[in-house]
Amino acid sequence: MSYERQRTLGEHVREPEGDGTASRWNTFVALGDSFTEGLNDPRPEGESFRGWADRLAEGLAAANPELRYANLAVRGKLLDQILDEQLPRVLETQPDLVAFTAGGNDIIRPFTDPDELARRFDEAVARIRAHGAEVLIGTGFDTRQTPVMRLVRGKVGTYNSHLWATAQRHGCHVLDLWSMRVLQDRRAWSADRLHLSPEGHRRVALRAAEVLGLEPAEDWRAPWPPQPHRPWTARRGEDLRWIGHHLGPWVGRRIRGVSSGDGLGPKRPRPLPVESTAPKGSEREPASFPG
Repeated sequence: MSYERQRTLGEHVREPEGDGTASRWNTFVALGDSFTEGLNDPRPEGESFRGWADRLAEGLAAANPELRYANLAVRGKLLDQILDEQLPRVLETQPDLVAFTAGGNDIIRPFTDPDELARRFDEAVARIRAHGAEVLIGTGFDTRQTPVMRLVRGKVGTYNSHLWATAQRHGCHVLDLWSMRVLQDRRAWSADRLHLSPEGHRRVALRAAEVLGLEPAEDWRAPWPPQPHRPWTARRGEDLRWIGHHLGPWVGRRIRGVSSGDGLGPKRPRPLPVESTAPKGSEREPASFPG
C-alpha cells in the first residue's frame, strides 16, 4: 500500500447498510486550530492544506452529495480566540454536525490550567448542542514520545479526562487521539513533529468516520510498513535539525507573542459543496457508500 498517494476518504469508507447515518447531516462545520486546518497535509497545487476534517467531509459527502462543509480552523489559535472568532460563525450556520478540537495551544504554554480550559470548552459544547447540532470532540494526543512536548503530558491527560466528561454530559462523539497508538510512529508526523503528516491525517479521518458510525473499508490501526534501521547518528542529526529549523523558531514566536496564524482567516469560511475539497487533478474512484 502506498502511503504517499492523495486519496479521498470517500474511496475508503462505506456507510452501514440501511443505517442512513451520514445522510442525516446536511451541514458540517469544523472549528479549531492547526490540527483541524490540516497542517501539514498540503494539496498537490500547494495553495492550502487538506487535513483530516476535509478528508472526513469528502467521505460524508460521498454518502450525501447535498452536504455543505465549512472549515473555520486557523493555525495557532488559543481556545478563547476560537470561542470569540469561530464559535459565533458556527452558531450562525445552524450546522447538523460540528467538529470541535481546541485547547492544545493553551496546554503547551506555561501556567495554563487544564481544569479552567475544560470548563470553557464545556460551556461552548453546551451552546452548540443547544442549537441542535451533533458534536465530534477531539482529545489531545499522547505526547510521551515527543521531545519537549512530553513535559506537558500530565496536563494533556487531565484535559482529556474533562473532555470525556463533557462528551458524556452533552452526548457527544469522541475522536480519541490519545489512544491511537498508530500515531506513535514517526511517519505519522511531519518534519516539525507538531503536526500530522498526510498519512497521519488520513488515519485520523478514518478513525473519525468510524466514531461517527460509518464503516471504513481500511483500518486506521493497520501496521506501518517495515523500514530500515536508522543508526543513532542519523537520529541525533534529525534531532539537531529539528531544534534549529522548528523548535527554535517556535520558541522565538512564543517569546515575541507572535502566532503563526496572525493575519490569517479560515480557509473555508462558509458552508459549500464538498466536491471542491478533493485534490485537483485526482482520479477519484466511485465512492463505496451505498447510494
